[in-house]
Amino acid sequence: MKNLFVLACLCLLAACAHGPDPQSQGVFVVEPADGAIVTSPFRVKFGVKGMEVRPAGDLIANTGHHHLLIDAQPIAQGTVVPADATHIHFGKGQTETEISLAPGTHTLTLQFGNGAHISYGPTMSKTITVTVR
Repeated sequence: MKNLFVLACLCLLAACAHGPDPQSQGVFVVEPADGAIVTSPFRVKFGVKGMEVRPAGDLIANTGHHHLLIDAQPIAQGTVVPADATHIHFGKGQTETEISLAPGTHTLTLQFGNGAHISYGPTMSKTITVTVR
């Protein structure tokens, strides 16, 4: 029985040493809902699972911060997220913002990147569509 317990502990330690399962990691938009009709300005709340939100500059495994891409595609893994009007950085570790967009249909892509603004790729992004009235 003691050997079985030791074996179980060793298996658990080995599993933890490999880090989080990529299947259990991801980002999501808390609000607005996909397909929502909004008026400017409106609040966007970010969520992440399987990773920890940390400020830019912190280069710790399984951590990073959010980037909001407006009418833009997810950023390839290993690529630095641009900083411009359509690629908004939240390097202080913010988990929400208020934005204003022109009337019409827009895509909002939440992209998670590490402390050096390097994208974790499309698997750590989520795109929703909103219509601004």
